[in-house]
Amino acid sequence: MNRWRHRLIVGGFGAFGFLCALAAADRANPPDMTRAETLSPEVTARDGTLLRAFLSKDGAWRIKTKPEQVGPRYLAMLRAYEDKRFERHWGVDVAALTRASLQFLSAGRIVSGGSTLTMQVARLLEPNPHSLPYKFLQIVRAVQLELRYSKDEILSLYLTLAPMGGNLEGVRAASLSYFGKEPAALDLGQAALLVALPQSPTRQRPDRHARAAKAGRDKVLSRMVDAGVISAGDARVAMQDGVPFARQPMPLNAPHLAQRLVLKHRNTQITTTLDAGIQAAAERLAKQERAYFDDGADVALVVVENKTRNVVAYVGGTDYWGRAGQVDLAARNRSPGSALKPFIYGLAFDNLLLHPASRMEDVPTNFGDYAPKDFDGTYLGAVTARDALQMSLNIPAVMILDRVGPLAFTMSLQNAGARLAFPTSDAPSLPVALGGLGVPLSDVAMLYAGIAEGGTARGLRTIKHAPDQPAHRMFGPVAAYYLREVLSGVALPDGWAMGQGLLKKRSIGFKTGTSYGYRDAWAVGFSNDYTVAVWVGRADGTPRPGHVGREAGAPILLKMFGQLPPDRRAAPPVPAGALLVRGTDELPPALRNFRRQAEAPAAPQTVQVPPPSIAFPPNGAVVPLPEVSAKDPTLQFKADGGRAPLTWLVNGAPLGSFDRFAPALYTPEGEGLARVTVVDADGRSATSEIRFKKMR
Repeated sequence: MNRWRHRLIVGGFGAFGFLCALAAADRANPPDMTRAETLSPEVTARDGTLLRAFLSKDGAWRIKTKPEQVGPRYLAMLRAYEDKRFERHWGVDVAALTRASLQFLSAGRIVSGGSTLTMQVARLLEPNPHSLPYKFLQIVRAVQLELRYSKDEILSLYLTLAPMGGNLEGVRAASLSYFGKEPAALDLGQAALLVALPQSPTRQRPDRHARAAKAGRDKVLSRMVDAGVISAGDARVAMQDGVPFARQPMPLNAPHLAQRLVLKHRNTQITTTLDAGIQAAAERLAKQERAYFDDGADVALVVVENKTRNVVAYVGGTDYWGRAGQVDLAARNRSPGSALKPFIYGLAFDNLLLHPASRMEDVPTNFGDYAPKDFDGTYLGAVTARDALQMSLNIPAVMILDRVGPLAFTMSLQNAGARLAFPTSDAPSLPVALGGLGVPLSDVAMLYAGIAEGGTARGLRTIKHAPDQPAHRMFGPVAAYYLREVLSGVALPDGWAMGQGLLKKRSIGFKTGTSYGYRDAWAVGFSNDYTVAVWVGRADGTPRPGHVGREAGAPILLKMFGQLPPDRRAAPPVPAGALLVRGTDELPPALRNFRRQAEAPAAPQTVQVPPPSIAFPPNGAVVPLPEVSAKDPTLQFKADGGRAPLTWLVNGAPLGSFDRFAPALYTPEGEGLARVTVVDADGRSATSEIRFKKMR
């Protein structure tokens, strides 16, 4: 009795040791999942619709595919054809393997395969020449996979890695390339072809060997009839269909945005905020409209959902593989012309300098050595601010900017998130009112969505579930309400009211712009739910004489609004503090007439402050660069005079605003020339041109 007990204990310890050894060997030599992890990056719409896929790092179209993305008929045929007992075995089907071995010994050749889907996954993960030792390794790997993954996960690996001819791997890549559809939409014959193809992906490629591909498909269909998976009638109908004789291009929607997101985030799967239906409509519209231009012009288009600031459509150009087609025209800095004028008015409304009913003078006016003119060269004389903005008059806009301050205006836009580019390193000046700067179309869309949302701007979101960007108050709800009312009254383009323009499904406020030399034509507008921004021009920036935003951009904008779902939100109520008047005379006296300069007080109430001057660094100075190892590698800029706050700029980039007695701190990036400017609250400025240099 004791002897048997002793043997039992020894045997138990031996079995336990053997299992521990197996576990250690398994842990030390796990399956190599490199190929399963080297996937094609894919960018999808918010509902999962594939927008664009990219080749994997090893040059394959290997798009991750899950069982729920494939039709049930395909899965039923795959299991019946490749592995009937897939759901019941642990990686190895002993009965099938034994049958295949006996048939091989009897016939001297392979009659049927004994590999399970799990064993095939093991082979696809670690391709090696066929041999008995490798077959044994394949069996071991199959057991390891079964211990690590669920049946659905193993099936997903097969659906992702199965060879489909050339550099196509996986059911989804093959379905998109051969049939131009997702695998869930395959018909019976197409599904049967993709079941057969991995058996001989080179000799049965339909784009090269159509007859062999058809024979392989028909063999699968016949086997499925015998197995009772499909009916004989369905099989006969499917056998009448041909097979694809060429590969189709992979989906290429929102290619510019997809490229940027993949390069930035390096993820294999990126879900965007784009709406697949709206994106398709925007791309169709842009291509249709581009066909009307015979001078090489292109169209860029951005659609934003106001409430969420989600980008729901993004067209960076219409011919991605054409000349300069990969330039993202929606993200490139272009001159906006008059498209930013509403924000000048918004600041003036917010500062109680102006009301839409205020009277203004549209007459020839010089601003120092700057003498702007209205677009058509004529002047209207006395106008209201409402009329001046609706008709996009230049002189009133520059007058308002002169009062608001170019620096305050541009800093407001930059604080809101707009990326502005200035033609020189000088401080912003009055020409910015008429387009004397650069800004991307997407940023202008962001700013206009801020008007629609009560004057609060927020960065646009392109990735689903990304956190909200910080909000910035450009101006208050009253100013935003005035702009909404004014821009909703802008006249439609010539001829637009003849037809679809008569039936207004939604109220749209919009503004157009044309840059100097007719290089850029803009139209940007908003409804209760959406903002649409359109740009038309040449990628190389060459002029297009006679093409203006009102005629080139506005019709595209209005057509795009016609493609959008109906607005669900009502217009915002009139905010508290808004002055609703029927005419200028009902305004408070201070708002009835806009004056170019603020009226001087009857008697001086404050001590006159001299204009600012730069105490350090002085003009022409060579400034030693701080040591990198220093605890505080910053320089202190100091000014004398000027009315606080003092705003400092280095090479045109704002450094910040500071009290008159507080130094501005700046850390140089390296050696080179720099232009340092200080601007006080009255708009007076001083500049020093200096050189940063390392001292050895």
